[in-house]
Amino acid sequence: MDGELQLLARELNGRLRSKGLTLSTAESCTGGTLATAITSIAGSSDVFKGAVVAYANDVKVNVLGVPQSVLDSDGAVSEAAVRAMAVGVQRITNSDCAIATSGIAGPGGAVPGKPVGTVWVAIAVGEKVVSKLLSIGDKGRESNICTAAKKVLSLLLKEI
Repeated sequence: MDGELQLLARELNGRLRSKGLTLSTAESCTGGTLATAITSIAGSSDVFKGAVVAYANDVKVNVLGVPQSVLDSDGAVSEAAVRAMAVGVQRITNSDCAIATSGIAGPGGAVPGKPVGTVWVAIAVGEKVVSKLLSIGDKGRESNICTAAKKVLSLLLKEI
C-alpha cells in the first residue's frame, strides 16, 4: 500500500476515534481502496462501520438508493451520484461520516467532457454533504485510484 495513503488512513482513524465518530465508504472507481486503507490500521473497528463497492449502476440504485433519474441525466460520474452514494451508505450503516467516489480510472471509459482521471467525491458529516470534482489526469489506473483515495481522505480530514 502507498505510504502516504497509509499515513492518511492512520491520521483519519485517530481523528475519528478522538471525536467519537464513525465512518463508512461507498466506492466505485476506487474499488475498495479506501476501505482497505482504513481497515489496515489496528483498531479501525472502533470507527469503521463498513463499505459498499458499488461498481455497477444497479448496485448504486438498489443498495445505495441513488435515483435512476440521476444516473440517466447526469451519469454515474457526477456530483449528484456521489452525493447520493455518500448519503446512502451513511444511512444503511448508520455512520456519522461517509465518503463516496465515482470516476474514470482508465485506461478506457472516457466520454466527452469526462476524460480519464475525472473523479467526483462526496463527504457526508452528519447532515452536511460536500462534493468536489477531482481532475487527476491520466497517470495510469493504479496511480489514478491511489491519488483519488488520498485526496478524498485529505478532504475528510479537513471536514472533521
